[in-house]
Amino acid sequence: MKELKLAVIGKDVSASTSPRIHSFIAKKMGNKINYRRISIPEDSFEDRIDGLIEDLDGFNVTIPYKLAIIPHLKTIAGDAKTFGAVNTVTTRDLCGTNTDGLGFMMMLQNNGVETFGKTALVLGAGGAGRSVCKKLLDAGAKVSVYDKLYANAFALSHEFKGIEPLEDIVIRPYDIIVNATGVGMHKSVGQSPVGEELLSLCSVAVDLIYTPEKSRFLEIAGEQGKRIINGEGMLFYQAYFSECIYFGAEPDNAQAEKLFGEYLKENIQ
Repeated sequence: MKELKLAVIGKDVSASTSPRIHSFIAKKMGNKINYRRISIPEDSFEDRIDGLIEDLDGFNVTIPYKLAIIPHLKTIAGDAKTFGAVNTVTTRDLCGTNTDGLGFMMMLQNNGVETFGKTALVLGAGGAGRSVCKKLLDAGAKVSVYDKLYANAFALSHEFKGIEPLEDIVIRPYDIIVNATGVGMHKSVGQSPVGEELLSLCSVAVDLIYTPEKSRFLEIAGEQGKRIINGEGMLFYQAYFSECIYFGAEPDNAQAEKLFGEYLKENIQ
């Protein structure tokens, strides 16, 4: 069996857990990979990317190159067409795809979160928020979105009909509240984009942040007795979908859930 040369590419991926996750998934699925982190300064991306395409069998793309990679590809497929952003590239056919939304929905499904007919508030209309809004909408949820820049939420509501843009956060019950803002990580650790008043009215709180394991957003929701889910599952499942693309395998929900459970057991801090 050929060992695939893979990598994660971004401005600074020095702390990325992608090599560990992808290597774990590949081994469990009986595949062989050599997975690296490749950090590329923004002023070097155009000079380096063609060489990396030549050298690698595939790669994952993260901030800030999910758009910049597109001109170097022959085709984009699936959710990459919908979102206009790529996170997975296969170099054999120069095709770009996006597994972020798939990973998010699998995370909800494998946590038993129903979406059809449910109300959802998505905080943040950036790249992550876009994919979350569209996937929830497609899954039959009634979706509202808030962004600190109302223009972003408004534009998203025009792109994906049926999404309600909010100028201000409305204190009302929601079945699901998703934090897709990034507030609560890095320099904003200990902060939450919303407070107890709103979170006390939801059923499930989902934070796309996975470091720290329990953000302030999730702490507040947990203190209110709400169900909480952090973003580690999404990270794992989007990697699982990428691995299926690299090796031409059919994704299997039960297999992915089993692998994630094994991954958590083997990587307890």
